[in-house]
Amino acid sequence: MLRAMPNTPPPAVTPSPVPAVADGLPIPQRYWAVGTMTVALVMAVLDGMVANIALPTIQREFAVEAAQAIWVVNAYQMAVTLSLFPLASLGDIFGYRRVYWGGLALFTLASLACALSDTLPLLTVARVVQGIGGAGIMSVNMALVRYIYPSASLGRGVGYNAMIVAVTTVAGPSLAAAILSVASWPWLFAVNVPLGLVALVVAAKTLPRSPKSGHRFDALSAGLNALMLGLVILSVKGLDGADPVWLVVLEFLGALLVGVTLVRRELSREAPLFPVDLLRRPIFALSVATSLCSFAAQNIAFVTMPFYFEDVLGRSLTESGLLMTPWPVAVAIIAPISGWLADRYEPSLLSGLGMALFAVGLAALALLAPDASAIDIAWRMGLAGFGFGLFQTPNNKVLVSSAPKERSGGASGIQATARLLGQTLGAATVGVMFTLFGKAVGATTVLTLAAGLCAFGSVTGSLRRRLRDAGTRP
Repeated sequence: MLRAMPNTPPPAVTPSPVPAVADGLPIPQRYWAVGTMTVALVMAVLDGMVANIALPTIQREFAVEAAQAIWVVNAYQMAVTLSLFPLASLGDIFGYRRVYWGGLALFTLASLACALSDTLPLLTVARVVQGIGGAGIMSVNMALVRYIYPSASLGRGVGYNAMIVAVTTVAGPSLAAAILSVASWPWLFAVNVPLGLVALVVAAKTLPRSPKSGHRFDALSAGLNALMLGLVILSVKGLDGADPVWLVVLEFLGALLVGVTLVRRELSREAPLFPVDLLRRPIFALSVATSLCSFAAQNIAFVTMPFYFEDVLGRSLTESGLLMTPWPVAVAIIAPISGWLADRYEPSLLSGLGMALFAVGLAALALLAPDASAIDIAWRMGLAGFGFGLFQTPNNKVLVSSAPKERSGGASGIQATARLLGQTLGAATVGVMFTLFGKAVGATTVLTLAAGLCAFGSVTGSLRRRLRDAGTRP
């Protein structure tokens, strides 16, 4: 049974030149700051998936092979993932506002370059630059939330943020399809330009300032981090059978070797670029692990269900899109409520409960009958989305608040990295299962695996509570 958390008075705050930074922004500045961050985050997350819908059109227009066209997607994903930790570190050093604003400016400019690209190489390069800009937004997003909202309302801010990411992730393909139904593919990128310009003006006036660490940027660690994560992504993507086994093994071993070198280098540093200092904290590490599991499970469902609906259940493309809808609707409803609850009740228990419901929803999807009705599908999708939304907010609150405030950039960077790596791992797992078992059996198998991941994540919630009750401090 959930117990209300004691209402302890906030700690005394030493006066500073910028009082708003100490414990959130005043209203209405807070609303304007949240508004500009919402626009930027939606654009950054959306552009990670909208190009998928346009790939066939881009392939035909540029007269290239599918393997070449796919780099329009891969270039963005790789650039974002490889840039997150370095840009989060720059946020700690120079302030989160500067990195966020610079990332948004670069993203907006690169979006214009994408829309004007008339060859595949130009589009691919523009997507790399756009990915770096998107990483500037995502790498310090959670850190800025910590400075925008008062400490007593942090759960509410994290909940709103989780809702935006989750709903945008699910609604992205539908929105892209709607744009392509009335315009050509360059408009997928061109729509970012006016939105980005407005967000830049508002961000310059409303985003909070944060302290600067004064540390020097570690370029060597940034290079090692990019090489390690790049090899990890390549090895994971190769699991679908597209690459020879020897190459996948070589990439994985290379990532392991570079990772060990990076960690040994970072252990002696006061504010490491790769946040090994934060991962030493058991509560933080468990929160990252559960976040990785949840996003892997989410993407397993997102990739699997459209194939299952169309190829196994015989539903049309329109019907499949409608059947996916209960998930984002449930997330949109529960995520803000979950944030409100996380400010009043034990977050670890809430996240554990959410993961348990997520696991039940995925298991229910794995047990779908071949003649399942739309209602039968909808409640299972809704339950999975409800559990996912209930889990994300309290877990992210625990993750962010268990890091020192001056290391909010590192915490924000690893939270975004866990999301992207989890999604990559989930998609690769679906490819492997479909290759091994076919779509019908493969869908059931991979959804069962996803439910198991969520069950594991639910257990870690109780572990975090035991650590706290035993007196462990982050």
